Amino acid sequence: METPENNPTPVITVADWMITLLIRAIPLVNIIMLFVWAFGRGNNPNKANWAKAVLIWLAIGSVLAVIIVVIFGAALMGLLESGPDFIDSPRY
Repeated sequence: METPENNPTPVITVADWMITLLIRAIPLVNIIMLFVWAFGRGNNPNKANWAKAVLIWLAIGSVLAVIIVVIFGAALMGLLESGPDFIDSPRY
């Protein structure tokens, strides 16, 4: 295992982080750049680890969103099928 003394990693400057966050605000480009930063060669290890963590959180959020949509979609379909039919028997 390498220690920081053996392999010094350059510090990411504030300007680099500002550009990184600006790129993250652009739709579709942000996801592509996350993969480039996470798995590309020659990137700063700190930025690579950050990009991997963001990708993991995006995957977790996407899975949870799909689960929630399926659960609420099924519940809504169940309510619509079991509810009264207002077209056949309207109540005024």
